[in-house]
Amino acid sequence: MLIDFHVHLGNCFRQEYPDGRRSPSVHGLIDWMDRNGIDMAVLLPLESPEVHVGGFYLSEDAIADRDTYAERLIAFCCFDPRMSDLPRLIDTYVERYGVRGFGEALNGLAFDDEMNWPIYEKCSEHALPYLFDMGPTYCWDEVGLPRLERMMRQFPDCQFVGHGPGFWTAISGDDPRSGYPTGPITPGGAIDRLMADYDNLWLDMSAGSGHNAMTRDPEFAAGFIERHWRKMLFATDYFIVNQRVPNIAWFRDLNVRDEQREAIGSANALRLLGM
Repeated sequence: MLIDFHVHLGNCFRQEYPDGRRSPSVHGLIDWMDRNGIDMAVLLPLESPEVHVGGFYLSEDAIADRDTYAERLIAFCCFDPRMSDLPRLIDTYVERYGVRGFGEALNGLAFDDEMNWPIYEKCSEHALPYLFDMGPTYCWDEVGLPRLERMMRQFPDCQFVGHGPGFWTAISGDDPRSGYPTGPITPGGAIDRLMADYDNLWLDMSAGSGHNAMTRDPEFAAGFIERHWRKMLFATDYFIVNQRVPNIAWFRDLNVRDEQREAIGSANALRLLGM
């Protein structure tokens, strides 16, 4: 079984309408999954105004898309932390609609901003993984990821799922905090340390950021996978018609034991989602 932990549908490229890029329909997503041997996928809404592709994918639309292919798709919810009545909204989407996680969080606040705390509390209460994108202007942090670490300590029952350039550059001790750095990885990166010291951090391997982290220094990546394969999640960040997705070939060519391949490909996701 192969589970893609990170896809989007919706109107992600609203600012490019009508002639720019577009996201697939739910039927197009299933066709793409079939062609690439993906059994299930996690639908991640995008609702904050800072979403850098200039569009949105509403939580209610993710639920409707999930219900169209209920055996293939898993829905998360996501709301901007500046919304009113946020705890009640999360309760409703869990209890009435059966969402299994929160994200993709992509808001213009510091990671430890107090406006995020009610979300972390509700994710802890409902056992919802919290999937975030980290960058220089959204869900932001400093070298060493001290804000993320504070939240992991403060909310030990919240399972944080890291993604994005501002997260994956922290695989290296020489961390520029953004972009797609090339060349050897320097030991002492924050991700290695946090994964060793805490039980509530997981790794979303999607997009160019995850792929770059795993391919820029193959020797380091092999050791990193050996240390952390029990918390790694196969994912693509597929959200554009005709998108190039190198993560699929990377995973298929990965030289790991069968147990590790099964864990990264599906078993870790099922465990995290309580399925």
